[in-house]
Amino acid sequence: MKVLVTGGMGYIGSHTCVELLERGMDVVIVDNLCNSKAQARERVAAITGKSPLFYQLDVRDVEALAAVFRIHTFDCVIHFAGLKAVGESVEKPLLYYDNNLNATINLCRVMDRFGCRNIIFSSSATVYSPDNQLPLTEQSRVGDCSNPYGWTKYMGEQILRSMAQADPRWSVVLLRYFNPVGAHESGDIGEDPRGIPNNLMPYISQVAIGRRERLSVFGDDYPTPDGTGVRDYIHVVDLARGHVAAIDYLMSHKGTEAFNLGTGVGYSVLDMVKAFETANHIEIPYQIAPRRAGDLPEVYADPSKSAEILGWTAQHTLEDMCRDSFRWQSKNPQGYDG
Repeated sequence: MKVLVTGGMGYIGSHTCVELLERGMDVVIVDNLCNSKAQARERVAAITGKSPLFYQLDVRDVEALAAVFRIHTFDCVIHFAGLKAVGESVEKPLLYYDNNLNATINLCRVMDRFGCRNIIFSSSATVYSPDNQLPLTEQSRVGDCSNPYGWTKYMGEQILRSMAQADPRWSVVLLRYFNPVGAHESGDIGEDPRGIPNNLMPYISQVAIGRRERLSVFGDDYPTPDGTGVRDYIHVVDLARGHVAAIDYLMSHKGTEAFNLGTGVGYSVLDMVKAFETANHIEIPYQIAPRRAGDLPEVYADPSKSAEILGWTAQHTLEDMCRDSFRWQSKNPQGYDG
């Protein structure tokens, strides 16, 4: 089984490459390194004893991507490549629409051209409408997204659905992630955001090692038990293993199917702070800041469809998430740069 992983040097992509390699699959990565580091490949190789092939290119570059397909015959593609910061997408919507949608369109064109029509799409819980009842199931209403990032994932799903409807040779799995956190237990790969982190756990971790003075908690007046936003946090290794489970389904089913990858449990920002402090025996100073545009009060999954059809459930605990995050950050205070 040969798998092309777009964006495979990134946070979720690198952890997924580890799981694929450890299951004996051949892995080829393409990544433009705009939000990732080439060192991730060396770390993946150190963990698995196998070095994935890597081509530095932008998936929007059709001819560069086609050159990779001329060299390799792929059984399937896992498509991670894309920008992912909710707040940044509100500030720079055209950047997100251009990058995320054109990457998906061009990838599918090249795949079709070379006869590879099996794709797993890195989607998001942000595709769900804000007015749904919780927990969110795959039948919950989608659209009316609260930010441009969410719209790019919604539109990406629609592009893939339409393509599979038009051509029954396609197999498409849409994996709707909730909130990935944590790191590989080795501490060798993890989340390494550029600049100020947009996501909660790397921000907490950077405060813990002294890179940041204190955590900013964006809003404490949401209609939640402690006023801070509630999310379904899932360990990145569990998320990566969800992709391996999805490959088995993908290769034996045509058409399009969506699956939630989450734990089914929501934790508030302050819950996460307390859990991190308890797991790592360290205090995390924080301050309350204004709400961020595009954030919702509460989001968590019903992952039962993934359990029933993919045979996948999240195995890591909240303590695992906090401990593994801090191990990665402690071992790599400046991320992959040191």
